[in-house]
Amino acid sequence: MSEVGGAPMLEMRDIAKSFVGVEVLHGVDLDLHAGEVHAIVGENGAGKSTLMKILAGVYQPDRGTIRIDGAEQTFTHPAQAQAAGVGIVYQEFNLLPERNVAENVFVGREPVKRGIIDRRAMERSTAALLEEVGETSFGPRTPVRRLSVAQQQVVEIIKARSLDARMLVLDEPTAALAESEVELLFTLVRRLQERGIGILYISHRLREVFALADRITVLKDGGLVKTLPTGETDSRGLVRLMVGRELDGYFPPRGTPEELGDVRLETKDLNTALLRDVSITVRAGEIVGLAGLQGSGRTELARAIFGADPVASGSVLVDGKPVRLRTPRAAIRAGLGFITEDRKLEGLALAQSIGDNMMLAVRTVIPARKRRSSEGLMSVKELAAVTELRARGPEQEVRFLSGGNQQKVVLAKWLETRPQILIFDEPTRGIDVGAKAGIHDLIRKLAREGVAVLMISSELPELIGMSDRILVMHEGTLAGELPAGAGESDIMELATGYTERAA
Repeated sequence: MSEVGGAPMLEMRDIAKSFVGVEVLHGVDLDLHAGEVHAIVGENGAGKSTLMKILAGVYQPDRGTIRIDGAEQTFTHPAQAQAAGVGIVYQEFNLLPERNVAENVFVGREPVKRGIIDRRAMERSTAALLEEVGETSFGPRTPVRRLSVAQQQVVEIIKARSLDARMLVLDEPTAALAESEVELLFTLVRRLQERGIGILYISHRLREVFALADRITVLKDGGLVKTLPTGETDSRGLVRLMVGRELDGYFPPRGTPEELGDVRLETKDLNTALLRDVSITVRAGEIVGLAGLQGSGRTELARAIFGADPVASGSVLVDGKPVRLRTPRAAIRAGLGFITEDRKLEGLALAQSIGDNMMLAVRTVIPARKRRSSEGLMSVKELAAVTELRARGPEQEVRFLSGGNQQKVVLAKWLETRPQILIFDEPTRGIDVGAKAGIHDLIRKLAREGVAVLMISSELPELIGMSDRILVMHEGTLAGELPAGAGESDIMELATGYTERAA
């Protein structure tokens, strides 16, 4: 962290913005100093993204002023904001996978020599930018499709720097990163700080905010709650500012051994293209956490169990009986549900209504003629009540919901099928702390009703706080099992193969 002092490089004063007559920002102030990391936090819908899009020239404010180095600015196009030194790295990257790194960095503005693209100049400039941020794992000629998510993020950042960005907006920069990649991003951010780059850092992960930020601005319902130095608050105080109330602990109480039933889900020596002899059990009423680094086989195990990926050998048992789950349809019929990690791509039909989305899974297993006369199916209103969904009504399109409410629609979709086994892959990714608490409570409620839960998460505090047991994957194998309340270091030793190397 750096000392904040002197005149700010950026000042945003009394910023207001409305859409269709609804005011989403009202009188927000924000400033940023050179070499500062300034975190912006708040629940989904607090106005964080709208404020940043105004700074980036995507939206124009209805009221308020923006000053950079004391000079008032009016941005009617993102190019004007870029020219003023503003760079923004969105959560969804905007890269061309079939082109190399240099081509992506200079796309649309390639240097030209004698009427021909000067590839050498482009690659030299890209190499210098990579050196600036300390990136040595790939070069200017590396195709983007070969890069990890973390490496693609580096490309987005140096692309912004190539436009002489003096201030960077990072929007949920670790949302798609594995735990092992987060520290790499931290190192990059600190390097940029040392070079005097000001960084506006949006994140729902409070651990990151306290690790990186010099100051924190809290927004709620489109208004400024408070801006304060990081050292003047803690997680509990910050949550109170964000949600307007105390959260009684971050996680609901765990179940007791007496509440657990028989083994409901079991795999025996499961093998796929990546997995090797993976055997696990999950009992009725139990939440089993599944940890591991990116590429360890966590998601692949979930997909194999659910019939989404082919199984080479081994077996899956439900309530002690072998089942052939060659397709997701067969898995749903066997009582399984799968909340995937990418709700927008794999979990929802964004242009359809809440009601239509809630029926997506059940329609695959119950024909319409039977569904009309079936008893016991919940209405959309009942499903919304169970998940505490906040929406205008069942006709509202899902794309207009916050991330937390979108995730609740996904949950409601699976609850309609009356699952006995639920697999969660990153259940709270990109969701604010208030909505996270609601989803955690719902997962534990389902477990108490006898549902067997297998939960994958890259957030170790979430795994530790929610799990009755923790299984750890490493390079396609089950590296070990840990009891409830295991420490982060215990998990990471297994996830990295450290214990194996030490032996």
